[in-house]
Amino acid sequence: MLLLLFVHAVNSANFSEIFQPNWAPDHIVIQGDEISLSLDNTTGCGFESKKKYLFGKATTQLKLVQGNSAGTVIAFYMASDGNNHDELDFEFLGNVSGEPYLVQTNIYVNGSGNREQRHSLWFDPTMDFHTYSFFWNRRSILFLVDDIPIREFSSKEKKGVPYPKNQPMGIHGSLWNADDWATQGGRVKINWSYSPFVTTFQSFDIDACELSPDEVDDPVVKCGKLGQFWWDKPVMKGLKQQRKRQLNWVRNKFLVYDYCNDTARFSEMPKDCLFV
Repeated sequence: MLLLLFVHAVNSANFSEIFQPNWAPDHIVIQGDEISLSLDNTTGCGFESKKKYLFGKATTQLKLVQGNSAGTVIAFYMASDGNNHDELDFEFLGNVSGEPYLVQTNIYVNGSGNREQRHSLWFDPTMDFHTYSFFWNRRSILFLVDDIPIREFSSKEKKGVPYPKNQPMGIHGSLWNADDWATQGGRVKINWSYSPFVTTFQSFDIDACELSPDEVDDPVVKCGKLGQFWWDKPVMKGLKQQRKRQLNWVRNKFLVYDYCNDTARFSEMPKDCLFV
C-alpha cells in the first residue's frame, strides 16, 4: 500500500521529528508552537526537513522581522540536492523602517533559476502571522499567501520548457545576511545596531508524498502514478474562476517585478516567458 503523509499543525513536540537544524542551531529557539530564527553579526541560521517530498502542498505561518530589516532575507523554500537541483522559493526581502517588505518568488529547474517575481503585500507581515504555501503537482506550481495565489508556474514541457517533476525536495527555512543585493539592489546595508533580527515560524502543515532517504533515488515508484493522490485528480486541473480573479487582482495591484518583462536583463527572453 502506498502511503501519503498528512502532517497538521506540527508543534514543538514533533518539530524535531520532522525538521532538523542545518545551520547555527544555537540561533534557533523553539517555544511552544513557535520556532524563532535569529541573525546577528556572527551568523544567520536555518533548518531543513529530514525527509523529502514529491508533489503536494507545504505550508507555514510566518511573522517577519519588525522594524529596520534592511539587508536581511527570510526564506521559506523547497529544494532538492546537487548542482542540478530543483527549488521553489519564498524570499522575504527586508527594508528600512516604514518601507514595505517585498516577497520574491523563484523557481529552479535542473539548477537553472532566474525566474524571479517580486510582490508587495496587502498587509504588514511583521505585525502578525500569515500563511505561505507551495502547491505543486504535474501541471502547475502555485505560490499562495493566506490561501490567495500570487503566482502560477504552469508546465510547458510539450513546448520544450523544463518543469520540476522528478526530484523530491526538502522543506527549508532560514534567515541570513544578503545585504549585497536584498534591499534596493544592495545599496542599503544591514544596520547591526538593530540586531539580533528575529523571525518566527509556526504551524507547519505538510500534505505531500513523503520519501525516506532510501526512496529518494526512485520517487516514481511511490509518488509517480498519475491520479493516485488528491493533487493529481482532474478537479485540481487548472485554476478555478475565483482563483483566477484572485491571481489577477494580485498581479494588477501588487506585482512590482517580473523577469518576463525585463528586456534589459535578457537579450533573449526565457522560453517559459514566450508561451502563455
